[in-house]
Amino acid sequence: MKIIGVGRNYVNHAKELGNDVPKEPIIFLMPETALITRNLPFFYPDFSNEIHHELELVVKISRLGKNIPEKFAHRYYDEIGIGIDFTARDMQRQASAEGLPWTISKGFDGAAPIGNFVSKSELGDLNNICFSLEKNGQLVQQGNSGNMIFSFDAIIAYVSRFFTIKIGDLIFTGTPSGVGPVKIGDNLVAKIGDRELLNFNVK
Repeated sequence: MKIIGVGRNYVNHAKELGNDVPKEPIIFLMPETALITRNLPFFYPDFSNEIHHELELVVKISRLGKNIPEKFAHRYYDEIGIGIDFTARDMQRQASAEGLPWTISKGFDGAAPIGNFVSKSELGDLNNICFSLEKNGQLVQQGNSGNMIFSFDAIIAYVSRFFTIKIGDLIFTGTPSGVGPVKIGDNLVAKIGDRELLNFNVK
């Protein structure tokens, strides 16, 4: 399986980092070792001093596909979940300044905790999914899928031009504004609507 990330998919997040709004999805990959499941803790790595949380809706691919037209992309996923795309911001900033890939800053071990998934049928309008992140009981990020620059279906259609998508692949669909640092001892709780799907500690 592969983990596909989408960068700058919310206008407000692109602006908060001083980046241009993209005309096409910005795609990056993470290795499977980035995943954390079952609410296991995230261990703060020793190679960064600035790990930021980035809350994201996550699409789980349910069919094999290649060159998928956007109008048929909805057939390739049945569930949507939530996850954190942890970013070593100091490393990403340095790589960007030097014109280098920022794979390490996004794909290090444990960089992608994911929670439970919810059937699309339970979520209703997929263009109106509210989601949020609390850090130590305080709301730090909230977003709505309707504010994505590129929809779930548009992302799948675009990605499948370049990569065959396979059953079990995960697509992190971008973060809204409000990203910020975490520290050892923090507790993070992610929700879709009022449904808690992810709850873990930073150690």
